[in-house]
Amino acid sequence: MKFHSIDPVFLRIGPLEFRWYGLMYILGFLAAYFILRSQSKRRGLDISAELASDLVFTIALGIVLGGRLGYILFYDFSWYLAHPLKVLAVWEGGMSFHGGLLGALVSALYIFRKKGLDFWRMADLLCQAGPIGLGLGRLGNFINGELYGRVTDGPWGMVFPNSDGLPRHPSQLYEAFLEGVVLFTIVRIVARLKTPVGTTFWTFIGGYGLFRFCVEFFREPDRQLGFLLGGATMGQLLSLPMFFLGVGMVVVGCVRGNRREG
Repeated sequence: MKFHSIDPVFLRIGPLEFRWYGLMYILGFLAAYFILRSQSKRRGLDISAELASDLVFTIALGIVLGGRLGYILFYDFSWYLAHPLKVLAVWEGGMSFHGGLLGALVSALYIFRKKGLDFWRMADLLCQAGPIGLGLGRLGNFINGELYGRVTDGPWGMVFPNSDGLPRHPSQLYEAFLEGVVLFTIVRIVARLKTPVGTTFWTFIGGYGLFRFCVEFFREPDRQLGFLLGGATMGQLLSLPMFFLGVGMVVVGCVRGNRREG
């Protein structure tokens, strides 16, 4: 068996601790900035360095606030109601992708409208950074030893700290690969194709929904929730609609695009 022994803190300066998890978020937002700058030039959009910084900062704020609020509401509302000061302890983990996505959409609607930018064209650009942030975030989860998988007798099973001592799937790495590497590749390929506006964004939404739904079969459900409707996990219940919506919108967009060309 392999034992997880990675220190979640990569630097200590006196009482200050700098964690890998927080660093992953910073790297993800930096990736969004550079992708926005490079891809906007390719598409002939006038996105200055200052405007790109404003966009990434605003959406990043929405992701963090939405991710935290989403985790509290979807996964452990009663506990945070009893421990309200823990709401601010983001460094301890406890972020929801689905909440972060909603936060990103709300903040994007605000900043795009304020700056006079087309929502769908910008969404097609920025969603290309999504898989990078997701992949890095899952690596952060792995380093923290959290969100581990179900028990396995496979040789790759790993014993995580604060678990029951049984070997488990390193499901964080499965997600880092599928939601990060594979989804990034798919989204980048679609972005290079001649497709209707919004296709890249909806591909990201549908792709994430599919990969997250599949990995949840290997991931241990949250202790406070367990298995829910029909034996599904909360992650599956939130992700399956994303898959159907994403696929449906891609199909609708392609059909409309073909009709216009016809």
